[in-house]
Amino acid sequence: MNLPNKITIFRVILIPVFLVLLYVSAIPANKWLALAVFIIASLSDMVDGKIARKYNLVTDFGKFMDPLADKLLVSAALIALIELGRIPAWIVIVIISREFIISGFRLVAADNGIVIAAGWWGKVKTAVTMVMLCVMIPDLASIFTNAATPIHIVEQILLYASLVLTVVSLIDYLVKNKNVIKTYK
Repeated sequence: MNLPNKITIFRVILIPVFLVLLYVSAIPANKWLALAVFIIASLSDMVDGKIARKYNLVTDFGKFMDPLADKLLVSAALIALIELGRIPAWIVIVIISREFIISGFRLVAADNGIVIAAGWWGKVKTAVTMVMLCVMIPDLASIFTNAATPIHIVEQILLYASLVLTVVSLIDYLVKNKNVIKTYK
């Protein structure tokens, strides 16, 4: 159990902490604290990856758990925002479905000895989704009563940009890696 793997486990442990802070309104500044935990968990992904690569600490456990921890964190945030009435469920279904499809595709590729690196569109999708979540978690739009406030408009732009990038990155991924399906036995 090396340092990058411990950081990955720490990220998974932060998920219920994030959810408790997001849901329990009796905690002062709960949504801001939830946002802080979400940001720490998100940044820990970059830290564990850099440490693992720099010090040659890449493990099979890390290869499996690191992306799983990321998907759990983002999925937890998205699903929580559905329950809080902040995001339509159908958008979350599309975003999470993309993650399942890509994960399944990577498993098929790995079974055939093919390693697929993350593409540019996927990285942009991830960045936009993380920014969208960071803007939506503290629920700044609730401060204003007018639905057309600038923060609400920004939230909606980020939400639909994340959705479009999810679909575009999935199509790009499948088209660029169509050979994986052809090699599947």
